[in-house]
Parts: sequence; C-alpha cells; structure tokens
Amino acid sequence: GNFTDWESVPDYEHIGFPVVEVAADGSFVVAKPDGSGGLVTPFTVGEQMLYEIGDPRAYYLPDVLCDFTQVQLSQVAENRVELQGARGLPPTAQYKVSATHPDGFRCTASCLMAGIDAVKKAQRVSQAIINKTEEMFAELGWGPYKEVSIELLGSEATYGPRGQRADTREIVIKIAVRHAKKEALILFSREIAQAATGMAPGLTGIVGGRPTVYPVIRLFSFLADKSACQLQVEIDGERTSVALPQIAALDSAQIAADIAVPLPNAQADVSVPLIKLAVARSGDKGNHSNIGVMARKPEYLAWIAAALSEGAVAEWMQHALDPQTAKVSRWYLPGSHSLNFLLENALGGGGVASLRIDPQGKAFAQQLLEFPIPVPKALAASLEQGQ
Repeated sequence: GNFTDWESVPDYEHIGFPVVEVAADGSFVVAKPDGSGGLVTPFTVGEQMLYEIGDPRAYYLPDVLCDFTQVQLSQVAENRVELQGARGLPPTAQYKVSATHPDGFRCTASCLMAGIDAVKKAQRVSQAIINKTEEMFAELGWGPYKEVSIELLGSEATYGPRGQRADTREIVIKIAVRHAKKEALILFSREIAQAATGMAPGLTGIVGGRPTVYPVIRLFSFLADKSACQLQVEIDGERTSVALPQIAALDSAQIAADIAVPLPNAQADVSVPLIKLAVARSGDKGNHSNIGVMARKPEYLAWIAAALSEGAVAEWMQHALDPQTAKVSRWYLPGSHSLNFLLENALGGGGVASLRIDPQGKAFAQQLLEFPIPVPKALAASLEQGQ
C-alpha cells in the first residue's frame, strides 16, 4: 500500500501483509492473504526491494552479502510476484554494529499561524523566540543552542528552495532546538507561550500544549572486525563460548563490477516529470538516505539515467544535504531496470537525533519524482495518451 501509484491500491481499510513462499533455489513468490487489501505487483515489490539499501552489488546482511543487481520481478498471477536472480556472496570479516550515545537535549514546539502574510509573520516570530532565548542563555552563561531547526509546515518546507507556498494563509510553525543543558530547553519551552499574546497576530495555541524536553540519543554505526569479538551463548544465566564456523571470507574481486547504464538513442526535446517514467521509494540508514528509482518500462531507463546523474540529484536535494560532508552515489540494477541513490549525511543526524520534520527521508522520493526528465516529443506524447 505504501506505493508511488497509491490511487491504484485497493482497500486501504483492510490492507494485507505480505506472504513469502521461498523455493529451494532461493527464488521466492511474494503474495498476500486472499480477501485482504493492498496490491502485489513488480512495482510495489520492486519499491520495497530498493528501500533502504546502499550498494546493491554488495548489501551487508547479518550473515552474508547479497547482490541485488540481477534480480528480476515477474507477475505470475494476480497479487503474486516472483523474484529470482539474487546472488549470495560470502560474509565479510566484519560485523555491522549500531551503538547509541547521549548527546544533550532536544525540545520541539509547534503552533498555528493564520491570516495575511502568515509565512512572513511565522518567520519573524520564530526567529525572535530563538534570539530572545539565546540572549537569556548568554546572561546565564549557558551558551547558544547546539542546533536550531525552524520549519514552516504548509509552506512546503521539506522542498527547500523549491517550495511554492509562500503565500499560504495557514502555517504550522515547528521550532526544534538542541542544547547541552536541560535547563536551557525548559526555559525555551516556557518562553514559547508569551509569543501568542505579545507577537504577530494570528498565532494560536501551542499544538499539544507546552513542549517537553527529551534527551537526544544519537546513533553511531560502524564495522567491527570479527576477530576482535568474543562470541558467547547465555542459557539460564550460564555463558558458553562458541567459535565462528570456518568459511571463506569475501574476496573483493567477487563483487560485481559496475555495469554501464544504457544510453538514449534519440534527441530529447521536451521534459516530463520523473513520475511519468518511474516509481520511487526512499528511506533511511542512520544519517544517510536512499532513493530507489524503478523505470515503468525498460526503455525508459536510458532517459532517466541520462538526467539523474549523481550531480543532478545532489543539486535537486541540496537543501537536505550537509554542505561539508554530503555525498551522492548511484548504482544501476539492470535486472529490475532500476537506479539506487545513496545520499550520505542528508538527514540532520537521522532518526531521533534529527530535528527535522522528515528525519528518515520518507518524502525524498516524492520530491525527486518531480524532477524534469528530457525525452523525445514522441515519447512524451505517448505518455499523455497513456500508452
């Protein structure tokens, strides 16, 4: 049901969960219970396959590496899709490790601004609240905020400079702040209330009441050498050491080489939005986001790839990328006529550490689906005719 063409999905009220029938050769069929809602097609399954992965040639699973690049998806019956062509690789000599650590405190306040010039009023009020509280922090010797995020929901804040609703008359002001001292954010939460009576007109009550201060828990993911770890099994309070089985470690030469994407074979003279040519899905990996793009027809892939270079995606999504450390990588999956993009350091810390309204990049694909793709006039005309 979570799908680019959401309007084609039947019966959201009774949405089904997937059932996977795995064969001995590793191929499998994705289905769903009879009578349940939802849709199982190569596109709905393909979006999920591309969701939240990195390099599709060597994706780290808990036990082995997997090469997704040659996976093919086939509709074998109504709401039944077969996947075959995945390639297993030996595990690496490292474990994936995810650790968390405390990193100060956070507080988020939301309130409604309505009326004429709502966006301008919201911008001035929110910045005034930050300025006033930072002056109070300085007097107390607490130092400035470690991070401030002001998003005006309703002005297309997640679109950055491509937002088109600066004239809207109704805005939710979302101010999220981070500070090393809990006391500083308690002060911030108290100072929000007076803005409703002492600042610009049209500011209504705080959404959800006075904001609460929470600790920031930041994720740190890394690879650890297996040789540095001791394995033990604990049963009924008694620990027993176990040894890893002796298996061949991954040889980097076993990772498939990059395959060149097909090139357009005609002149492009008009542009159409990416959504006409592809479906897409995005999600998070810590502070990184991925956007998987799957062509609606194999012949569309050349036009998509010609337009969606790493640089073009980085420019389109620059409002989300960290200006110092961000990086965009692209891979081609010929089996499913897909591209996968990894946007490193694009989520403001990611997860619960991020102050953004979209800390997991769930809306990134929706933004990319508006990207203009140059195509021949004949192809654009056929898209308009639904061919």
